[in-house]
Amino acid sequence: MQSLAKFIYFKLLGWKLTGSFPNLDKCVVIVVPHTHWLDFFLGLLIRKVINKEINYIGKKSLFKPPFGWFFRWTGGAPVDRFKNSNTVDNIVQIFNSRNIFRLALAPEGTRKKVEQLRTGFYHIAKKAHVPILMVAFDFGKKEIKIGEPFYSSSDMEKDMAFIHEFYKGVKGKVPEYSF
Repeated sequence: MQSLAKFIYFKLLGWKLTGSFPNLDKCVVIVVPHTHWLDFFLGLLIRKVINKEINYIGKKSLFKPPFGWFFRWTGGAPVDRFKNSNTVDNIVQIFNSRNIFRLALAPEGTRKKVEQLRTGFYHIAKKAHVPILMVAFDFGKKEIKIGEPFYSSSDMEKDMAFIHEFYKGVKGKVPEYSF
């Protein structure tokens, strides 16, 4: 399956991969920009290329029949997002209950244009004591760029500026919605 994924990614689509996925069992992977529904399938493809299990979360109702099997099969983890629930704490519990959990998130929180990333990923990484791994889906360069693991400090403003800088100039599938 990895050979087929590499053939599709590198030869058929003509994309490049910069950086490599570190040997981490737990991390929060932030993928920016998220401008199109095809980003999900590009993410599934690159997981096979790098041969790493990478998870994502979804609302609990997605994991019921008839399509629940698909979301679990592709690495999804259900999260209860009811009104009085603390989503960050719920996700930290998932990290604590598993030996391997690499959580991919789109921190824009939408496929539309945003000026600032939402900070839930940051709080999850901090509370779960795991690094943040920045990944850019650059449709302008036809490249996926994987950064080095980043551990949050006590200065969130400085950390967010560093994270924003990583994504500077990256173009999404819909360029006008790029971060």
